[in-house]
Amino acid sequence: MKKTFYQQVESYYDGDAADFDARYWQNSVLQRIRQDFREQVKRYHFTKMLEIGYGTGLDLIHFGKTHPEAQVAGIDISGGMQKIADQRINAEGLLNVIASKGSVEDLDSLFPEREFDMIFVFFGALNTVEDLKAAAKILYGKTAAGGRLVLTFVNKHYLAGTFIELLKLRFGAAFSRLRTEWGGYSPSKYLPSRCYSPVEIKRFFKDFGLVKQKGYSIVHPAWYYHGLNRLLKKASPLLWKLDVCLNTTFLWRFGEYTLFVFQKPENTGQ
Repeated sequence: MKKTFYQQVESYYDGDAADFDARYWQNSVLQRIRQDFREQVKRYHFTKMLEIGYGTGLDLIHFGKTHPEAQVAGIDISGGMQKIADQRINAEGLLNVIASKGSVEDLDSLFPEREFDMIFVFFGALNTVEDLKAAAKILYGKTAAGGRLVLTFVNKHYLAGTFIELLKLRFGAAFSRLRTEWGGYSPSKYLPSRCYSPVEIKRFFKDFGLVKQKGYSIVHPAWYYHGLNRLLKKASPLLWKLDVCLNTTFLWRFGEYTLFVFQKPENTGQ
């Protein structure tokens, strides 16, 4: 029997769970990006937080500790990831944190009659939803009036990555994000997912107000270019600062990741 879309996604991340953290802690670029994502969230006040795609629970635990007065909840499609996250939450004794298994479409059943004033997604979990437009409507319904979304996406138009892959004569990889379905980062495992342009994302989330937009790895090599990042290690701080400067120009939309902050109107008429 053919696996459904979410069964394929779950199978991918179940297989990724065991050594996920070991690979993450060896990657300084990923760590730096994650910390910047976190700082974007911390700009805003919240009491009820939801993470979509919590993985091994790194950020659930982080915000559970930094905001002990807040209720911190998360959903992830992978049972393997949930098991690791639950073990960590229990080990830390965080009574304000809960890690649930499910997709965006399960939010109403997992958290009936609960709204969140902060919903965040790090490293593109919404790239693996079946229908982003439908997911945006669900998130609108689960966001409290005045609440915010901090969402990151794997970008459809990553120009530096396209150029690097063309130099390597890897033409399929150079244009893989432009396909209807993207296969993910791994060269050996296929992840059913989709890449979106900033224009598409803002159209899907048009019911929210746009607060901020930002690009990552515009000229700084993406986290998965290990050899290039080792070669440019001394230049990394300068390249990161250059990315910061480029975010004041139209070039922000051509990074490896895009980040958006959206806010639900205070008066929704509901």
